[in-house]
Amino acid sequence: MLRHALACLTALAVAACMGPQAPRERYGRFLQPVANPGKVIATELAFARMARDEGTWTAFRHYATDDAVMASPGIVLVQEALKDVPDPAEPIVWGPDLVWSSCSGDYALSTGPATYPSGRKGRFATIWERQADGEYRWVVDQGFELEDDHVQPELIPANVADCSSPRASRFVPTPSADHSAGNSADGSLAWATRIAPDCSRTFMVSVKQGDEMVEIFRRQADAPQAPEGAEAPTCG
Repeated sequence: MLRHALACLTALAVAACMGPQAPRERYGRFLQPVANPGKVIATELAFARMARDEGTWTAFRHYATDDAVMASPGIVLVQEALKDVPDPAEPIVWGPDLVWSSCSGDYALSTGPATYPSGRKGRFATIWERQADGEYRWVVDQGFELEDDHVQPELIPANVADCSSPRASRFVPTPSADHSAGNSADGSLAWATRIAPDCSRTFMVSVKQGDEMVEIFRRQADAPQAPEGAEAPTCG
């Protein structure tokens, strides 16, 4: 009994010495970032709304990170490629129909249909990265043809990858230098881009489900057609 009483007094003394910030200091290290696919959807919708209200490329520059990339037709830095480029007279109109987030929420995929000023229908695929302030900005954006049987869901599915086991979570992969491929820090979401010499392109995203990484997105883009009288583009 005496030993128990002494232990309690010691614990109280330590707590008093830690001061008013004790709860945060004691428990903050156990708090882990969590997925928030709803915020990714909200950011994607705000991105699309800004494109309609203020201009497509203005919105692209605003919501992209400094090192964000897109396919045009090879991988290019967005802030350089779109610097001082005027907005088109008519915006690209889009909206998500699916979101997948990593378990920790540091990266997420959003995809959905897009309508171009020409009337052409496409599908976008965007990788979002959570910033230090908690906001999302995109690091990869690619476009593909929209499937003929596409049906817009009434509710946008907001999915979260399974969390890695404690042992697996010690593995911390990193995005490629140009973001065309990469992983979330917990390894629960991964993406990769393959570009052939003729600039045809494949984009894949996988997420952790159970003990396996399962591919949940794959799209291909054909080699771009060369303008009349010009040589077809090539990608190294």
